[in-house]
Amino acid sequence: MKVHNFNAGPAALPQEVLQKAQAELIYYGNSGISVLEMSHRSKEYEEIHERAKDSVKELLHIPSNYEVVFLQGGASLQFSMVPMNFLPSHSVANYVVTGSWSEKALKEAKRVGKAEEISSSKAKQHSYIPHSSTIIPTEGAAYVHITSNNTIYGTQWHNYPKVNIPLIADMSSDILSKMIDVTNFSLIYAGAQKNLGPAGVTLIIIERDFLKRASSTIPTMLQYKTHVDHSSLYHTPPTFSIYLLTLVLDWMKNLGGVTAIEKINQKKSSLLYQCIDDSGGFYSPHAQKEYRSMMNATFTLLDDKTTEKFLDMAKKEGFIGLEGHRSIGGCRASIYNAVPLHSVEVLVEFMRYFQKTN
Repeated sequence: MKVHNFNAGPAALPQEVLQKAQAELIYYGNSGISVLEMSHRSKEYEEIHERAKDSVKELLHIPSNYEVVFLQGGASLQFSMVPMNFLPSHSVANYVVTGSWSEKALKEAKRVGKAEEISSSKAKQHSYIPHSSTIIPTEGAAYVHITSNNTIYGTQWHNYPKVNIPLIADMSSDILSKMIDVTNFSLIYAGAQKNLGPAGVTLIIIERDFLKRASSTIPTMLQYKTHVDHSSLYHTPPTFSIYLLTLVLDWMKNLGGVTAIEKINQKKSSLLYQCIDDSGGFYSPHAQKEYRSMMNATFTLLDDKTTEKFLDMAKKEGFIGLEGHRSIGGCRASIYNAVPLHSVEVLVEFMRYFQKTN
């Protein structure tokens, strides 16, 4: 049965990408072997690897003074790598806490050095994003860290803070979903398993001048410079994940690039939120209207019994991944790049039918 995949991550992949990967699974090009079997030092894999980097640069209009790196360990490893590289013992790191993942990032930074929360939305259950004008760095701070989109609570930064020190962002759940000005950031990191491809590879975009500040006394594998200097090939990279990433990036380019994808994402999220807003309170959004995420729509129903009935019926109708995160319950529809507009249209139709009959 065809299902509509609204999982929060690992998430939907474009059908065309899966079909392409299936066709090339046993033999890639004229190599006579699968990418799964291929040496990461081979000419064939090198072409895949470089094409992935070039496609990221092309799609995000990344200037030449930035490096693109592929790592492993997801965003969770970055929670530690960032302060290990860029938090000197004499300084402090500033964190804006807007959800569970930024809380975890702050917790890890505190294991490394002095780190503090300079703004938070926790008092209102992370239903909003602090206004950018209220983000004031501590004097002498090493950097400010934000999480650009909050999968659990369904909020998103629509205007990034302007600070006079390096700004670092975890963009795991909205990278390449909309155009951004990369030059606003000194470092961006993103796990691939939501918008970019399968789990296993993490995208890093880092400014070269910022990289000069990195510690050289931490273990070699944890230094960003190591991976920049070795073109992300210091050790065996997640080759098949990077190959699939390349296919996803090709798919994006064929659609018209990030600008075209952003328009589709806006249409998808508008349809879904309009349905929620038109329900008269039957569906209640968690996020305040001006801070709603274009990637993760979180909402509750009238009570737990109705929610359980909704999720059970939705599953029978072919919708998967609509359960809210265990920490807040309710429902969540993750509508990442690869989720077709048609799936959102069918979901909205189902939601209206469910409300009418309940």
